[in-house]
Amino acid sequence: MLTTQVVESVPLARRSPKFVSLPLRRVQQARGLHPQIYLQQHINRGLRRLARMTGRAGPTHETLVENLERRVLEIEGPEGLERRFNRMGVPRRSVEDNVLEKRYNRIGVPKQSVTVASAGSASLASLKKGKNNKAKGGNGAAGSQPAAVPAASVTNANTPSTDDSLGLDIEAQDVGYLATVQMGTPPRDFLILMDSGSADLWVGAENCQSQGGGGCGNHNFLGPQSSSSFVDSGNPFSVTYGTGSVSGDIVTDDLVVAGLSLKSHTFGVATTESVDFSSNTTPFDGLMGLAQSTLSEQQTDTPVESLAKAGLIPAAITSFKISRLADNLNDGEITFGALDTTKFDSNTLVSIPNVNQDGFWEGALDSVSVDGTDLGLNGRTAILDTGTTLMIVPAADAQTIHNSIAGSASDGQGGFTVPCTTNASVALTFGGQEFTIDPRDIAFQPVDANNPTGDCVSGIASGNIGGADEWLVGDVFLKNAYFSTDEGQNTVSLAKLV
Repeated sequence: MLTTQVVESVPLARRSPKFVSLPLRRVQQARGLHPQIYLQQHINRGLRRLARMTGRAGPTHETLVENLERRVLEIEGPEGLERRFNRMGVPRRSVEDNVLEKRYNRIGVPKQSVTVASAGSASLASLKKGKNNKAKGGNGAAGSQPAAVPAASVTNANTPSTDDSLGLDIEAQDVGYLATVQMGTPPRDFLILMDSGSADLWVGAENCQSQGGGGCGNHNFLGPQSSSSFVDSGNPFSVTYGTGSVSGDIVTDDLVVAGLSLKSHTFGVATTESVDFSSNTTPFDGLMGLAQSTLSEQQTDTPVESLAKAGLIPAAITSFKISRLADNLNDGEITFGALDTTKFDSNTLVSIPNVNQDGFWEGALDSVSVDGTDLGLNGRTAILDTGTTLMIVPAADAQTIHNSIAGSASDGQGGFTVPCTTNASVALTFGGQEFTIDPRDIAFQPVDANNPTGDCVSGIASGNIGGADEWLVGDVFLKNAYFSTDEGQNTVSLAKLV
């Protein structure tokens, strides 16, 4: 049993106002995987993630592999099936062929055009650094210098519009959101995935090894060679996500979040990473879980909890404004300690109780409508997760929604297509306030990259893991609302963006 570590936090500098924002930035998607395979892995990842969130048994590894085998066979034929799978039906583990991972593995769209559809819940791991690509080394042999990774897949956030803020960078077409924090002595930049659906902070260790063999890719690593304030507690940790996993040691080291310093903060360094995280196609260096610490495998406070306990922010509040690539605004930000009132219409702000007992952020969903027509989907709850790209809903609910979207179709495997030109207005109501999803988010990605006005994979996919009334609601919805969590009040807040 791991013990909770005491966090000693000292401010680097007093700041006013007493809240902190970090820019969130997008990461662009690499090319190489047909969208139907790409989104089948999203479905698989969503099924496993929702099962874990709700405490239910998830699908077996064999079932998930079978789902992917069927998808590859129908799109790429026997040659693709042989290329991507070995004879035992297990995905190959090379960097080139490891494109079937569900969580944290977005490889992109291949050149071929096929018109079979799918959808699902995406992950966040084949992200490529667009900046902060420095201070490499320490992976495997001391001082080794991995080859540089192209920077084209990260869309950087603008300079934050307010003081004490950092932007959220954007992955690909709105599939993931990252921010940069500093770790160690001397402090170095680490590009971190911001995830409201988990509760552990970790980065790769200097001696990190990949489960696929070799080191852990072209990333920044932390350890005694690079940081004089690094202390290894000797206690192990292990975290399993939708498909990716890491294990390593619980350590203490200095952490700086938007200029606010947590001395000897407790978190993890991964000595072993699954290929989902260790691949050179994964640009982020680690992950920051921003759910409640009751969910933490490390049994330690999250950074926002530590900032609040240290008096560096007034409350353990985390707020997200995530941007849409198509808008070309790049104005995403994550705010610690408060809600940034410049980002939303205060008249539309609603706060609802968190109904999840495990540490996730889950609120009651009042109703769902399409083009103003109530679909009768009452009594549902929604886990709000910045680490999930799409929306995963029970099969019957997904069918009900798509029945009301003209031109939509099911592929019989949990995925749907909608016309890329759809104007369907899908809206979710929380706390009596209706939030409309932009049709561009429903038409998530063209089935044929050469036909952007044809069929698109839907941003809403079906998954029956979990209760019949539980939804997993990711960035397809969250791009359309200001999203905030308050640990002290145990509430979730949403408001319309301005």
